Amino acid sequence: MRDTQVERSAEFGLGDLLGLRGRAAWLFLVILEVTIGLFMARNFDTAPLPAAAAALVLLVTAGVLVVAVPVDPLPWPATIAVAVAGPVSTILTTLDVEQDWTRPVWTAFASSYVLAVLVLRGRLVVAWLGVAGIAVVITVLGFVAGLRGGVIAGSIVPVATVAGVSVCVAIMRPTQRSLRLLREEATLRAAAEATMAAENTERVRQLARLDRVARPILERIAEGTELTAVEREECRLLEAELRDGLRAPQLVSEELSSAARGARSRGVEVVLLDDGGFAAVPRWVRDRVVEAATRELDAANAGAVTIRVLPEGRRILATVLAHAADQDRRTEIDVTGAVSVTT
Repeated sequence: MRDTQVERSAEFGLGDLLGLRGRAAWLFLVILEVTIGLFMARNFDTAPLPAAAAALVLLVTAGVLVVAVPVDPLPWPATIAVAVAGPVSTILTTLDVEQDWTRPVWTAFASSYVLAVLVLRGRLVVAWLGVAGIAVVITVLGFVAGLRGGVIAGSIVPVATVAGVSVCVAIMRPTQRSLRLLREEATLRAAAEATMAAENTERVRQLARLDRVARPILERIAEGTELTAVEREECRLLEAELRDGLRAPQLVSEELSSAARGARSRGVEVVLLDDGGFAAVPRWVRDRVVEAATRELDAANAGAVTIRVLPEGRRILATVLAHAADQDRRTEIDVTGAVSVTT
């Protein structure tokens, strides 16, 4: 049940609700990265250049991860990397804080935006753990360096961004649930309509085929004319051909139907069965089955030929069993198109 809920959330997350897909997502990413860069640029005046550069790269990378990864909720490796980026960047940019420091910790501001987006990606608890990590770093720094309380409080204020986004997410959850249900209903409705359209198409095709092959002989029967031996034989072959279309619609083709009709006219018993295995293989594999079946039907002059397409999930896709008085021959075609013949 939990996996199903996660899967549904991944199909319609807050990113979909807010339009953070496609071009909009890239525009949002550019704005986020510019914001991060503007805040982090202030650290180059106060922190060592390598530490400031490393912190900037860390947060920029976290911004890319939190926006560009398309799965909601955000996968755990990316989630952990984004959550850790804030506290680590804060440590890097506050290593050389002096006594009586009066500037706010700008890294906390930049990190708050990244963690706010993490909330939007379905990782609220982890985002708040990241906020707690930043707060701990700044608080410990304040005690160690003897910073004033106002500086510490001002540096922690950006968590309000995460708090505001968290409240918005809580408000949007019911809307997200409703939209997800609407999407599921629309998908089911579209699937039903597609199934109905496919059934109608198949019905029209079968009726057209019936009209083409059966109308002449049916008109003869309707006239009340006594059928000749040749016409009765034609009726027998036609009935078998129509039965093939019902039992094995995916096997029916001009080539195989012609071969089956010829074999039956020579006294061979032909049985075609289709259990649906063609749905899982490409067209050329189906053609190979038809080719092997046609070859056996053309070679048969007596006995019986049974052609069966097996259900999906089997290693063997189809079998062609030719039974004659002198020997039996079994042809197997697997899902890769390989053909093997045993006698």
